[in-house]
Order: sequence, then C-alpha cells, then structure tokens
Amino acid sequence: MKTFRALALLLFTYLSSMAQTTPDYSAFSYETFVHNGDTLRYRMLKPLNYESQKAYPLVMFLHGSGERGTDNAAQLLHGGSLFLKDSLRQQFPTFVIFPQCPPDSMWASMKVKRDASGKAIERSFSDGTDPEATPGLLVKLLTDSLVKAGKVDSRRLYLGGLSLGGIGTYDILARYPGMWAAAFPICGIGNVDNAVKFRKVPMWIFHGAEDNVVPTFGSKNYYEALKKLKADVKYTEYPGVGHNSWDNAFAEPNLLPWIFSHKK
Repeated sequence: MKTFRALALLLFTYLSSMAQTTPDYSAFSYETFVHNGDTLRYRMLKPLNYESQKAYPLVMFLHGSGERGTDNAAQLLHGGSLFLKDSLRQQFPTFVIFPQCPPDSMWASMKVKRDASGKAIERSFSDGTDPEATPGLLVKLLTDSLVKAGKVDSRRLYLGGLSLGGIGTYDILARYPGMWAAAFPICGIGNVDNAVKFRKVPMWIFHGAEDNVVPTFGSKNYYEALKKLKADVKYTEYPGVGHNSWDNAFAEPNLLPWIFSHKK
C-alpha cells in the first residue's frame, strides 16, 4: 500500500511538473483552409483585444520537417510560446499563423540526396518558376481568407521559418516577393540565384555555427548575395550552436521590434 501511494505521489508530481512546463496553446484556434481539393491545417492567434473593424499585421511562421503531420498541433512546438507572451501581445497586436505541412509534402520545391544513414548530402532547389501546391495554399489563405476580408493589413505581412521552414521562406519569397514587408529565415538554405527576386524585402537571417543538418553556408551565401545587391539584410550566427539555432533567435529581444518596424 505504501509503495502504491509513493508511486501515485511520484506520478502526480511528474504530471504537475509537465503541466507547468508545457505551454498552453489553447489561445491558438484550430483552423482549416481548403482550396481546389487541397487542405491546409493551421493554428491562428488573434491580436490581443481584437477589434473586428481594424486591419492588423500578420506573421506566418513555417515549422521544420519534424513537425509535419495532420494533428494541427506539432507545428507550435518551436516558436508558438514566443507569441503568447502577454507583454509582447500588448506591444505588438498581430495575427499569428502556424500552418502545418502535410506529412508527404514540403514548404519548398527541393530534391534531396541522402547517404546510407539518411543524412542529406546534396540538395537541389527550384528557381521559383515551377508549379507548386503547398506554398500556393499559404498565399491563397492570406489573400482570400484574411486580406480580402479586411482583417489583415496587406502592407504588414511577415514571413519566417526554421530548418525546412527556413528553406520554405526563401522559396516563397522567390515566388511572391511583393507580398512581404520583412522575413526572418532560421537555419535555411536554397537557390541563392533567387536572391535578386526578393532583394527589396528586409531580412534578418539566423544560423548556428555548428549546424550539422543544414550547413551554415546556406544562410551565409544568401547574406552575401543580398549585401551585394544592397539589400536591407542582417545576419546573426551563433558560435557553438547546432541546428536548434531557433532557440537563440526566439530569445533575441529585438526580433519582434525589428519585424514590426517594417511596412511596405
């Protein structure tokens, strides 16, 4: 009996600690967008003290490959809690959308060659002119469901993403450069020749110096290309940090002020 009580107490303590450390994402509503038979699941956070007659900024954030699926939940794992902080919601009232990429799809047109262990050893990327489905759904969601409804200010649309989402950020910027007021790709890579297409979009690029999943040159090459084009671009590299450089990026105190300082 004593053993049972001790185990029960341990279980209760464990569950309580989990409840305290797991963010409450219930403020993000569950949403679904369907277009021409294609379905995009997403979570949406409304501006604090939302007023239906106002048009607000919008941040769209693209998750990494590990959060693909159909549960409409996993995509909030990295970054979701950043936008829930009361102080930031008070200072920057905005719509925030975290779409979820289907398990058999990607945020970008990309071909990957892997070694025997499954590690990516070579990637090839689109020039942004080929047909695509998932990125087009994202844009349709914004333009048809939110901008046209007057909920979102089309001059203040912001795009970011990590890992696969960072790759998707570069791809979507190349396809729809005129949409975005600013972008913040984290540990991404892509077709650097596309930089000229979105040279007018202010960017803050992040990467970990010890990233062994997506090579650091994926970000550096974009930064150097954009600097040559005299673009408004910043690059932050974190010494000793691996692939999870998003943790450092989300901790940047100037990230959200930088994002919302831009308007088309």
